[in-house]
Amino acid sequence: MAKEIVGKKISKVEVANPKCLNMPLSQFNKIVIGKTIGSVESKGKWLFIKLGSDHVLLFNPGMGADIIYFKPSDKLPEKYQIKLVLENQTGFTIRVWWFCYLHLMQTNKLGEHKLVGKLGINPLDKDFTLNRFKLLLAKKGGSIKTFLLDQKKIAGIGNVYVQDMLFKAKIHPKRKISSLTNKEIEALYKSMKSGLNDSIRLGGLAYEKDFYGNKGHYGADQFKIAYKPGKPCPVCHTTIQKIKTGSTSSFICPKCQPLDT
Repeated sequence: MAKEIVGKKISKVEVANPKCLNMPLSQFNKIVIGKTIGSVESKGKWLFIKLGSDHVLLFNPGMGADIIYFKPSDKLPEKYQIKLVLENQTGFTIRVWWFCYLHLMQTNKLGEHKLVGKLGINPLDKDFTLNRFKLLLAKKGGSIKTFLLDQKKIAGIGNVYVQDMLFKAKIHPKRKISSLTNKEIEALYKSMKSGLNDSIRLGGLAYEKDFYGNKGHYGADQFKIAYKPGKPCPVCHTTIQKIKTGSTSSFICPKCQPLDT
């Protein structure tokens, strides 16, 4: 996105359902139109598109979305809810799978946003070191999986990827944080980094698309135990189980990831 849209002015924005906005569409357009895109960054599940020197466009895809770039001669997707056109008639469409947020905030008031202002550190940030991870876990209660999925603690890990992260570290999702050893915390830290980087390298999940409409390649072959109940564990061949962990489901190898230590 940075390669294609940074440095260009916004000439038009279409929003099919203004309920995703944090202000009336007319006010939104009045501020956005004519702004130059300064940068595109991500944190957790949010995109931060800097507009000029005073505003940031925030987008959260909810359960997922196809954000597809187009040129003037390209045929647009059949369905989309949001369309942003740039001064040279390029731009991108967004097809939302279920719901989304498209919010406009003043740069100096980002901390006041009720969701973005509370985001934790991105697990792929250079500042997310092993020591930083240990400090985040220090004196915390509850289970390790609940902690990892809390966007206020670490922004960007979802239920899809957390399964294999815990498996590779040989940690049961219901393990209490206080019961983890330094060796287990280090193993989990490494598996978090490697799992996310592997997916990025392969262009995301197989049902996702990149900015140019290309599908990802991270799928069943890459998953170790995630979404494979009844299959043998790739390490010990014990049958993989599906269990309930709070409001989410988890996939575990009961031998490699014992709850009692």
